[in-house]
Amino acid sequence: MLINDFFTYLQYEKRYSPHTLQAYKADLQQFQDFLQADSPTNIVDVRAVDIKNFMVELLKEKKLTESAVNRKLSSLKSFYKFLHREDKIASNPARLIKTLKTPKKLPVFVEEVKMDALLDGEHSFDDSFAGKRDKLVVELLFGTGMRLAELITLKEEDFNEYEGTVKVLGKRNKERLIPLHKALQNEVLEFISLKTLQNFDNKSAYLVVTNSGDQAYPNLIYRIVNSCLKLVSTQEKKSPHVLRHSFASSLLNRGADLNAIKELLGHASLAATQVYTHNSVERLRSIYKQAHPRA
Repeated sequence: MLINDFFTYLQYEKRYSPHTLQAYKADLQQFQDFLQADSPTNIVDVRAVDIKNFMVELLKEKKLTESAVNRKLSSLKSFYKFLHREDKIASNPARLIKTLKTPKKLPVFVEEVKMDALLDGEHSFDDSFAGKRDKLVVELLFGTGMRLAELITLKEEDFNEYEGTVKVLGKRNKERLIPLHKALQNEVLEFISLKTLQNFDNKSAYLVVTNSGDQAYPNLIYRIVNSCLKLVSTQEKKSPHVLRHSFASSLLNRGADLNAIKELLGHASLAATQVYTHNSVERLRSIYKQAHPRA
């Protein structure tokens, strides 16, 4: 019951996305399984040492990264903070547990010249419905910087043809408007017309759909992006989020204001956006080493 109350709170008060809720559920279930393994412990009777032991198991036995462990710890911190606030426990056992130190990683992105080669290449996409859809998926992710979850929930009605914008529903149900360049606007309109011609039995209001007309799902988008980026990039990471990073890096390298990029990405704070400045500095450093006679 307490766990159900917690997820009701996350869904309706915090307005977390279905993807985030699923992650929280998996984290709490894994912690419950851990508590029942040796000497069974009720989740409300947990001590700080139990959470620390759980973290050790995740690191040593499960071989998870520090970042993955920190994410699970964040779920537990939120859960016990909720229980303490609701007077279900006397004290919060996770309150004083510190997150693990993690190495700073620069966002992975695809260079503009490679994205141009992919999107403008004659043989990158075929003229089938799936081919047109796949190209639009890549164009939207790279052209707007939207998240995967935002893409699959886009509806045809979210596009404003006259203003040249798309309305995106971001984290915690926060809406934002993103401008579209003219070529992308035309691609959206052409794809909507193409969808109508397919005569799907279940006409979907969602923009991106499967070959049978159903709403697109995360794994489909992952497969599309991965297969497309393989055509132009040898880097290991080829996820939809890489295109979001590519969008932000391209804007920053072309002189866009950091606050404007923050608004376009839907970041809650500028700190989340500032990570892209490191990529810009690394790019300048690389150019300096190649071009300066004394470097």
